Amino acid sequence: MELRPILSLIGQLVAILGIAMLLPAITDALAGHAEWQVFAISSLLTTLFGAGMWASASGKTQSLNLRQAFLLTVLIWVALTLFGSLPFIWSSTDLSLTDAIFESMSGITTTGATVMTELDHAPPGILLWRGLLQWFGGLGIVVMAIAVLPTLKVGGMQMFRAEAFETPDKILPQAAQIAGGMTTIYGILTLSCAFAYWAFGMDMFEAIVHAMTTVATGGFSTRDGGFESFHSTALDYVAIIFMLLGALPFVLYLVALQYGQWKKLFQDSQVRVFLSIVLIVTLAMTWQQISNSIYSGEEAFRHALFSVTSIITGTGYATIDYGAWGAFSITTFFMLTFIGGCTGSTSCGIKVFRFQVLARDLYQHVRQILYPNTVHIKRYNGMPLTDDVSTSVQSFVFLYFFSFIILSIALAFTGLDATTAFSGAATAISNVGPGLGEIIGPSGNFSTLPDISKWLIIAGMLIGRLEILIILVLFTPRFWRG
Repeated sequence: MELRPILSLIGQLVAILGIAMLLPAITDALAGHAEWQVFAISSLLTTLFGAGMWASASGKTQSLNLRQAFLLTVLIWVALTLFGSLPFIWSSTDLSLTDAIFESMSGITTTGATVMTELDHAPPGILLWRGLLQWFGGLGIVVMAIAVLPTLKVGGMQMFRAEAFETPDKILPQAAQIAGGMTTIYGILTLSCAFAYWAFGMDMFEAIVHAMTTVATGGFSTRDGGFESFHSTALDYVAIIFMLLGALPFVLYLVALQYGQWKKLFQDSQVRVFLSIVLIVTLAMTWQQISNSIYSGEEAFRHALFSVTSIITGTGYATIDYGAWGAFSITTFFMLTFIGGCTGSTSCGIKVFRFQVLARDLYQHVRQILYPNTVHIKRYNGMPLTDDVSTSVQSFVFLYFFSFIILSIALAFTGLDATTAFSGAATAISNVGPGLGEIIGPSGNFSTLPDISKWLIIAGMLIGRLEILIILVLFTPRFWRG
């Protein structure tokens, strides 16, 4: 396998990450924190390493075959995670190597699970760096979902192959064509979110950091108490709006901006089902609070809508400990963890479209039993649903839950209780953030877990973010034989 194109692109992205480290360095310097030196040194090392790798590969990034694309996708996330952990290792937060990599992986995969405490007293550069990691991770996820996964035919994503990107042996030109438009839309949403946060009460720094983690549906906060610390109805609704916007297909935003076809955004079957799930579950959670005399009226609706949106999009913000709402609520939120948002968005989980495909497969199977002599054509968004898509989706969902079960068992063997093990596995595979229970629930974090548990969750976050099959392919002997 020719590695130079792979090393060249990884080198470019690592160098960009190194340059981005200058932003928190400048932030700390302006605030008078000596931590700016940590980011300056990290930036220098990361940029030089990335630039050196790029130069040594002779800049050959024009074309990649499918085998190279699989390997590249995995190595990019691993490389960015390792270099992204440097500021955590050397900063005054005194994170261990395990904790630093955990925090970096959680950021770059937009999971939002954290091992950091005392955020209220952390240097601003570290807080900004956590936000930047999630912002870059969210943008990378969008580009990967639109430009790479459809070509690799991962989990039925071939349904979303854009007509302009039909050359299977040239992955990089696809990403290059898409990245510009996606970055513009991503930037507009982030700036809009930051302005709204600032207008409704956050200071400018917190507004910027929370905007990056909201649009990326990541969930990192600048405060120990998370989003709940702001105690603002207006800010809650701003977060809800932009979490939902981050969970919708970005390619539809691009179509709407380029051609003015805004109706397509809400005519899309996946978008309608996603928003319907949010509304129905919100009403159920509102009734749950009212019937148990927890909250009432608008407050009950707001907490329900915020919690449902945060979990299904994988953001992980919390304004209340929804784990205290009873068994029905805990079960419902656990299920939402797996559903996720729309494909081609920054959100996580199995994705709504895959559940739609499974439902259509089941419907066709039942009809074929009832009417065996009738020809049935499955459709999705008005287009025929081919058997290869159905097979890909079924394989993906099976492997998704299989991975969840294996990770849950592994975490249980490290000494975690059943609730922590199962919810920790679910939140890692689905890249959601908080789990359930007293330890890793909305009011806790992952700092007290054993190191072996943290490494298992790190692996789970990577596997979930890369859609499982990409990782699995690398472990097949045929892949390396070509």
